[in-house]
Amino acid sequence: MIICLETSTALCSVALCDSNGVVALKESGENKSHASLLTVFTGELLSDAGLKADALEAVVVSKGPGSFTGLRIGVSVAKGIAYAASIPLIGIETTRSMYHGVTDTLKKKYGAGDSTLYVPMLDARRMEVYYSVMSATGETVRDISAEIITEDSFSEIDESVRILIFGDGAVKCREVVKRANTLIVDEFRISAASMYEPAYKSLKDHHFEDIAYFEPFYLKDFITSRPKKNILGR
Repeated sequence: MIICLETSTALCSVALCDSNGVVALKESGENKSHASLLTVFTGELLSDAGLKADALEAVVVSKGPGSFTGLRIGVSVAKGIAYAASIPLIGIETTRSMYHGVTDTLKKKYGAGDSTLYVPMLDARRMEVYYSVMSATGETVRDISAEIITEDSFSEIDESVRILIFGDGAVKCREVVKRANTLIVDEFRISAASMYEPAYKSLKDHHFEDIAYFEPFYLKDFITSRPKKNILGR
């Protein structure tokens, strides 16, 4: 089993998972609850399962981008568990786990197909967001970047291609982005439950972080203009 910690947004989320999926989950949307609840949730999930930390295969944490304070708390707790229990530490990019959190129900509702692009998006500040672009199969079409949302955002993507924007930054696009065939997914909710699939892939590949030197991926630099290159190569 692995324990997954998600603290990149206001949600404090901890999931106990095995290779088949989520075994147990504890979450709180209470503002600024990470410091007080993260270790409590982790301890409760392990206790309820009759496990000690050293029986885990790994501890997994959302490494960013996201909230500076939330990421710092999550990574600190994950590093502490990994060091004390002598187990591997796995860091998962926040947008990667978000992609895995889009359910088949949501895909059906929004008419997602094989050519659909997925845009997991996190709120930064003002009109700024963190996001990446992924294909329907999870391949990275555009690496994570930080940008200011304008009416021209995503205009470099051919309008015949449907894109789904989801996450707590997506609302900033609703009244601003003018590109046709752009859908804002309202029902999406970030969760540690979405981390198990990429986490187990990292576990299988022995893709671990260095416990001593691992730091969150804050992504502080901002790109204020849209990219000139067509990300679909057209």
